[in-house]
Amino acid sequence: MASDPPPDDAAAAAPAANGHDNDHGNGNGPSPAKRPRAVISAAEIRAEFAHHDAAVARVNNGSFGCCPASVLDAQARWQRLFLAQPDAFYFHGLQQGVVRSRAAVAAAVGAGDVSEVSLVDNATTAAAIVLQHAAWSFAEGRFARGDAVLMLHYAYGAVKKSIHAYVARAGATVVEVPLPFPVVSADAIIAEFRAALAVAKEGGRRVRLAVIDHITSMPSVVIPVKELVAICREEGVDKVFVDAAHSIGQVPVDVRDIGADFYTSNLHKWFFCPPAVAFLHTRKDDPIASQLHHPVVSHEYGNGLPMESGWIGTRDYSAQLVVSEAIDFVNRFEGGIEGIRSRNHEKVIEMGKMLAEAWGTFLGSPPELCGSMVMVGLPGCLGVESDDDAMRVRTMLRKDFQVEVPIYYNSRRVEGQEMAKDKSGDPVTGYVRISHQVYNVREDYERLRDAINKLVSEGFTSSKLRPSEKKLRRDDLARQQSVHLKTLWPTT
Repeated sequence: MASDPPPDDAAAAAPAANGHDNDHGNGNGPSPAKRPRAVISAAEIRAEFAHHDAAVARVNNGSFGCCPASVLDAQARWQRLFLAQPDAFYFHGLQQGVVRSRAAVAAAVGAGDVSEVSLVDNATTAAAIVLQHAAWSFAEGRFARGDAVLMLHYAYGAVKKSIHAYVARAGATVVEVPLPFPVVSADAIIAEFRAALAVAKEGGRRVRLAVIDHITSMPSVVIPVKELVAICREEGVDKVFVDAAHSIGQVPVDVRDIGADFYTSNLHKWFFCPPAVAFLHTRKDDPIASQLHHPVVSHEYGNGLPMESGWIGTRDYSAQLVVSEAIDFVNRFEGGIEGIRSRNHEKVIEMGKMLAEAWGTFLGSPPELCGSMVMVGLPGCLGVESDDDAMRVRTMLRKDFQVEVPIYYNSRRVEGQEMAKDKSGDPVTGYVRISHQVYNVREDYERLRDAINKLVSEGFTSSKLRPSEKKLRRDDLARQQSVHLKTLWPTT
């Protein structure tokens, strides 16, 4: 049996596993565009995404992203390499491959150095890393109880819960920015942010952390992060964390230009990597960088966040190792990732306007505040009156019409902002969030259009999907009985 490759051969062993030749240049990995190819054809795009369910109109790239077959093949090669000889993979391939991916990310987002980039599972993990440190600062007395943490009202649900689980529990005052929706301009967002920041500073409170989304998830709006970061600097906010889960691959990203202390984005949403991989950028000249730790403590604890994140125990790391293949894929398109972003934006605006015209509604924000996702108002007669209504309508569209699209219930109004109405004069309380990615075709959106038009023509309202009072009472009784049984016979 062949022996393990010696450490000196590690750099040569890892690239062979993912199909790259052994041209490492300065040690930051092979150039992703070394092998020019013809621009990808429509047939090749269909082949790359042939594993998608052809029966479904998938206009929801935003939730889970997508991964082309060529990148999945590269991932499978890494997985087989690990399973064939785990020890050799661990000692001679894994970290070299992770460093190569980190270098590719650093180049893609304008980081000053590969040491500024850590790879983690997703943006939620990155948020936990930052918020964990903030919680320690409260617990250890570096922050005073009552000091403020600022976040957008439309922050991602898991991040909002993390803010409360980590920093509010440790003694922070959490202040929300009540953003308007529908949004008319970036200036409206900036005005609300300034007003909320003033509230956070009342009584001489220190604002220790601002959590700002680059693109909010629901409703989806591109936030003027560079301007908000600058305001935070002017107003003495200690640290700024930009949660940009949707950004890379959807809008231009230059972390040094944005200027936040921490910036995270998922690579599996809009950058064609398999789940689950994201990056967290921290500035190397910031002393806090050495104080950040992965919430899963493993053997690499204390060796810096990039190393800690690169090994959190035995698991599948293959998603972190195929960033170069994802870049190879985007470079098959005219204009690379910039071309993809531009075309996705143009198409999603076109499809959003088509739907709005068909339904007598409007877009939830102007095109300049959209990336590759757009909010489109649903006809008010559908009567979406709760988050539960929105979820039930979404489920019905999936099951009855084979259309996959998120639905948002607009429950919050900023003071002084009237509820927008459709052409029939009905208040618009429900919105679809449509995405456009390279695999989408016009027919996907026409199917969504026709499904909603059919529901309207049939007099459908969301109330028809609500459970009856009898069923609600039956479900409530079942829950009470379950609690009673758990009290009598608790699980061990």
